Amino acid sequence: MSLELAWGRWRRWWLRTLRPKYVRAMAERRQGSCVNCPHNIVDPRDLKFYRNVCGYWFRPEDDRFRWRDRLGVARVGLGEIVIFSAILLLLLAGCSAAGWDVWPNWLLAPVVGVILLCWLQIIYFFRDPERTIPADPSALVSPADGTITDIGEVDEPDFPGGRAVRVGIFLSVFNVHVNRIPRSGRITRLQYFPGKFFDARRSEARTDNEQLWIDMVDAATGTPLRIKQISGLIARRIVCWLKVGEDLKAGERIGMIKFGSRTEVYLPADKAVEVAVRVGETVQGGATVLLRFKQP
Repeated sequence: MSLELAWGRWRRWWLRTLRPKYVRAMAERRQGSCVNCPHNIVDPRDLKFYRNVCGYWFRPEDDRFRWRDRLGVARVGLGEIVIFSAILLLLLAGCSAAGWDVWPNWLLAPVVGVILLCWLQIIYFFRDPERTIPADPSALVSPADGTITDIGEVDEPDFPGGRAVRVGIFLSVFNVHVNRIPRSGRITRLQYFPGKFFDARRSEARTDNEQLWIDMVDAATGTPLRIKQISGLIARRIVCWLKVGEDLKAGERIGMIKFGSRTEVYLPADKAVEVAVRVGETVQGGATVLLRFKQP
């Protein structure tokens, strides 16, 4: 993240120094307001880290970088892809400079293969496929790709009755890590909690790890829902670009957790639901139905 922030500072300096007309044009197109804004917003790329805390925004037609959404990878992962690609290219260049002829034949292919596999894994990790969202109005869809680790009632003090139904999902480094909203509704609160970085499969990760809570109200039933993005052993960065008061439709993208993690969804325990998955089942974010609200 520090490398991306440093790149942003350099890019803004370059734009202001060599492309002042572009900077003025983007300032005219910028929407909203942010009093004494500390975020230094020049164009839509600068909202990557600040969208949920900054009052500025740009209309879709004024975002010259929307084409990046069509690349098939998460736009918030492009920085990591570029950085890791550069590192792996340097490794290949270093091997070449040392002279391929000095490498034993039995070692040459594995070295090149490992470097290429690492590069492919980085691309694979940040993939962002389109999903078909179920049309069932009673369905609550999975907020993440991964494996169901637990389903059951737990204490959740600020939920009705102090109890909630929780569905936990573990995301390995091979899963899609883009998270999605499980039901159509309005975002009511965002809460960030710093913490540790235990393996996301350990029970203490649910309470001790760094995490972000997304609270919302279901549009159809008025039911409070909560999505928790929880970091893992390798994951050290939670991304969430939502704003309080924002209205979303089921299956819309809400953020991602980078490099292995856990995502949970909560709803009041007194709400009549039918569980549609089982522990150990593999699910897809936005596509797999986790629960169905029972009709009154």
